[in-house]
Amino acid sequence: MPNTLPPLATPDRLVEYLALVANAAPDLALVPVFKLAPGMGERQIHALAAAGARIGKYYPAGSTTNASDGIQDPDDVDEALGAMRDLGLALAVHAEDPSEPMMERETAFLPILDRILRAHPGLRLSVEHLSGAPAVRWIEEAPETVGATITAHHLCFTLDDLLAEALDSALYCKPLLKFREDRAELRRAACSGNPKFFFGSDSAPHAPERKAAGAAGAYAAPVALPLLAGCFEEEGALDRLEGFVAEHGAAFHGLEPNVGSIRLWREDWMVPDLVDGFRPLAAGKVLRWKAARDG
Repeated sequence: MPNTLPPLATPDRLVEYLALVANAAPDLALVPVFKLAPGMGERQIHALAAAGARIGKYYPAGSTTNASDGIQDPDDVDEALGAMRDLGLALAVHAEDPSEPMMERETAFLPILDRILRAHPGLRLSVEHLSGAPAVRWIEEAPETVGATITAHHLCFTLDDLLAEALDSALYCKPLLKFREDRAELRRAACSGNPKFFFGSDSAPHAPERKAAGAAGAYAAPVALPLLAGCFEEEGALDRLEGFVAEHGAAFHGLEPNVGSIRLWREDWMVPDLVDGFRPLAAGKVLRWKAARDG
C-alpha cells in the first residue's frame, strides 16, 4: 500500500522506501507499487517503471487513509493510465466513491471502473479488497484482464461482527464489512477456483491509541492464513486454498510463484490481544488452524 506519508509517488521516494524495507526484512520479496497522483503523465510513469514499479494504486480522493490528495476523476490520470497500459503495469484500485453512503460506495464506483476500461482497453486492473456481492458479479463479467483481491476479514466477518455487543475496532476497515449475503458471494468467488479472484491481506496495523480514535485498517497478517484455512474448510474447498493464496495473484501480475512454503495444520489456539504492540483481527478468539513457514 503506497499511501504512506509522504506517498510513494516519485521514483526517489519509491527507491528510498524499497531500501528501507530491504534493510528491515532482507528476505522479503517486494512488488513495488506507487501511488497515482492527479496530473501524473507519461513521463512520470516511465520514470516510476524505470525505478522498478510494477503496479500503480488508484485512491479516490477521501476514500481511505491518507487519500485526501487522491483522484477526483479518472480523467485526472488519463495519460498516466494509458502509459501504464502500454508499459504493462497493472492498475490496482481502491474502488469506493466517497460521495456516496458508506455501505454503497463500492457499488457506486463500478461505473467509474467501466469508464476506465472503455478508455484503456487491455489495461490490467485489479479491484482491491472486494467487499460486496455486486462487485463480485461485476468482476466475473469483466474482461480477462480484470481481477480482484479478497481479504481474510471480508471472507470471515460481517457488519454484525463489527457492531456486535460493542464496536470491535479491530474489524473497522475500508471498505466496510458488509452483510451475510455479501460474505456468501465473496466466499463463493474465493473458493470457486476462478483465477480472477486472489488473496490480498490489506493488513494495516495501527497503534492502539489510533485504533481507539477510529483509524481504519485491520491488522490481518498474524491470523490471515489460519482464518482462510478455516473459511475454505467450511466451504469444502481446502484443495483450492493454495491457488487462491499463492498462485492466482502471481499469474495475474506475471510474477514467478514463491519458492518457499507455509505449513498449515489443525490446532486450536487463542489469538492474543496484542501482536507486536498492535491488536490483530480475531483477538481473544479461538482459531482452528495454525500456520508457520516451512524450513
